[in-house]
Amino acid sequence: MEVLNSTDSKLQFVVKDINNSIANAIRRSCDEIPVLAVDTVEISKNDSALSDEILAHRIGLLPLKYEKNFTVQDECSCKGKGCAKCTVNLTLSVSGGMVKAGELKGKTVNILYPDMPLVLLQKDQEVELVAEAKLGRGIDHVKFSPGLMWFREFPIIELPKNVESVKDCMRACPKDVYNTEGKLGIKNLTNCDLCEACVEACRDSGKEEIKVKGSEKDFIFEIESWGQLRPKEIFIEACEVLDKNIKEFLKEASKIK
Repeated sequence: MEVLNSTDSKLQFVVKDINNSIANAIRRSCDEIPVLAVDTVEISKNDSALSDEILAHRIGLLPLKYEKNFTVQDECSCKGKGCAKCTVNLTLSVSGGMVKAGELKGKTVNILYPDMPLVLLQKDQEVELVAEAKLGRGIDHVKFSPGLMWFREFPIIELPKNVESVKDCMRACPKDVYNTEGKLGIKNLTNCDLCEACVEACRDSGKEEIKVKGSEKDFIFEIESWGQLRPKEIFIEACEVLDKNIKEFLKEASKIK
């Protein structure tokens, strides 16, 4: 593995010597990582222009982070009834002005983006509600997703011996993959997203073609986090989820006679 770019919210890296099936299995496992989100909202007063359903929907999509260990509700000792181990309540009681996410109050829970607007209230308008947050998985609802993970094939580019002849074709690249000034060649290989703009430019001009294809065993992964987990944590937990699922599958498969 090789890290290409890394920030607090984004991670780009290369994984080598796997296949498309494994890469896609890791990507899909991202949606099985438990994440905290508001699941139910009980609204006692809503004088705003938004309907109860729209307001509840906006609250449900707020990224939340918990400060203590929580258990997924269907794995909790309360058997899904809801308790302090698997659920947490948030309250909102405001009047007038722009209502922001940070005005939701709840113990052991952090609103990751407190300045996110929820609804605009006029001077005498009020909103009062109680929301219940729980751990869930993205396979059940996107609000439980920790972020986005996607991958693409690592690019393989072959230039003709006479590179000067395809200089104009290289300039057609929208991703700044090629060096078209001074010593001609490839300068940013991992920028290539296999769009084949350079290949099409060669075909249109009738020149010797640049060859572009994707690797069958090397892949570029990219992860963008919503903030609940760091991108590296998302990848690690996705791999752990996949490992757990494989072990469960093998256990069940061993029972087949």
